[in-house]
Amino acid sequence: MLDITAAQRRSLRARAHALKPVVSISQKGLTESVMKEIGVCLDSHELIKIRVYSDEREERDKFLSEICEHQGAAPVQHIGKLLVIWRPSPEQPIAKESLRASRRHEPRRTKRSHQG
Repeated sequence: MLDITAAQRRSLRARAHALKPVVSISQKGLTESVMKEIGVCLDSHELIKIRVYSDEREERDKFLSEICEHQGAAPVQHIGKLLVIWRPSPEQPIAKESLRASRRHEPRRTKRSHQG
């Protein structure tokens, strides 16, 4: 399982907000074909949402940990029946700058000339 910092997790959650689920886990559970599809989607998009059609929170937690272990991904968020996971693209190294949360900027200080 890939570890990420709290700031990276916050940034990824913000990016995932507008995403729609690309994979669904139904009553059959986490099958081999579902796991393969998750891998394909992670290769294409890096950050994905998964919808789980189960009412048991413990089962959804188990699915999240199994997926992240098997795929080498990081769990970003588990909210309701949605799981958000992230794995960097295998072609590109992890760009730390792209994961950093935006920092608050202080007002720009300018040099003022003193008269008199």
